[in-house]
Amino acid sequence: MGPRVELAEVSLPQFTPPSVQPVIPAATYQARIEAALERAARAGYDALIVYGDREHCANVAHLTGYDPRFEETLLILQAGSKPILLLGNEGMSYSAVSPVDLERVLYQTFSLLGQPRGDSPMLRDILFEAGLRRGMLLGLVGWKSFDAREAADPARALEIPTFIVDALAEVVGERGLLHNANDLFMNPADGLRAINDVDQLAYFEFAASYSSGAVRDLIFGLQAGMSELEAVVLMGMTGLPQSCHLMFSSGERASLGLASPSLRRMQIGDPTFVAYGIWGALNARGGWLARDENDLPEDVRDYVDKLVAPYFRAIVDWYEAVGIGVTGGELQAIIERHLADPFFGIGLNPGHLIGLDEWLHSPIYAGSEIELRSGMALQVDVIPATHSPYHTSNIEDGIALADFDLRRAFWQKYPAAWDRIQKRRNFMRNALGIRLKPEVLPFSNIPAYLPPFWLSPGRAMRVAD
Repeated sequence: MGPRVELAEVSLPQFTPPSVQPVIPAATYQARIEAALERAARAGYDALIVYGDREHCANVAHLTGYDPRFEETLLILQAGSKPILLLGNEGMSYSAVSPVDLERVLYQTFSLLGQPRGDSPMLRDILFEAGLRRGMLLGLVGWKSFDAREAADPARALEIPTFIVDALAEVVGERGLLHNANDLFMNPADGLRAINDVDQLAYFEFAASYSSGAVRDLIFGLQAGMSELEAVVLMGMTGLPQSCHLMFSSGERASLGLASPSLRRMQIGDPTFVAYGIWGALNARGGWLARDENDLPEDVRDYVDKLVAPYFRAIVDWYEAVGIGVTGGELQAIIERHLADPFFGIGLNPGHLIGLDEWLHSPIYAGSEIELRSGMALQVDVIPATHSPYHTSNIEDGIALADFDLRRAFWQKYPAAWDRIQKRRNFMRNALGIRLKPEVLPFSNIPAYLPPFWLSPGRAMRVAD
């Protein structure tokens, strides 16, 4: 079933590193705020309250360009009023990173414990001064929405800190006037962050160039005897903001998946896994520290035939099917057709939306009728969790979907990035045999490149001639 695939020598090109770092213009942030207020008005909200902290900063950053580094923050949006940003001690200076005309208010409870207090009012007083009043219906935005499987009343299920919810309820008069509004931003069909403009997509491509290059450098530079910590030095990480912690593990630790690197020294025949995520991009691979199947434990020497080949066939079909107008259910069905056997252990969504946060939401699930749209950034993310000696095989790379007008805008504004995208498409077609639709823009410098044996990184899976 599916294309015939093989393990073969494949020449993976070196892509020119970015020389331009895309920047989101101030006018774009202002337009995003106006769009959010328009959506809020249609939903009946009198104001939007957007919460952020170090782990959950993407919605605030989408609207302002500011991300709290140690603290919490609260953005208050009302039609006809200047946006108000509540900040802790350290956020007051760093928030100048935002190009948006904001009213910055010190609220020291958002600061770290033990730092100065007493120079800012109580939260309820700040909220009242911001214009919130009794009887207002507020849309609260944090990082997670709920459905009927999780909450009796999903609209009123809130995940932001209770001390903020209590203060808001005190100001408007009752907790029932506080609604979960995360879907305005994160709904996988048409959320405000589900569809990206050209500058945002260009930033995602910029990020993916670095994250995928780092994964490539690790795989091509690994040697037996290195510790895991020594191995990740090969990645030459840039210091760009991370969307998740770096993951690298080997041997008996490889089954942990999410584990950070350690001083464990790697040996030939070790299973291996790496994932590196920065804002807008994540790349991951799983394989073995081996030259070929003869370096594997005897009982898994059919690793390529049993796991890698069917997995790669599924990825090829996924890539060739994805496009504008395709439903998430169609992509799910492709993976189920190839990898339904419980051996493969495909448990999570086979693909999802990616943003400043590594997992924004997913339109890809069984029976999904959500159609993919131009401007969506997607993570190709199909993870076999065999829970067996066969370990895993893994491709995680980012792509975007862009209609003709968006592609033209990308080419005109970011020609060097556009050239990288075209070279990746050509590599996938000519070297790997994967034919993408015109609207599919690969952002990874290791696009669909799958070497099962990391001591022979030049041998990778491809569609057979």
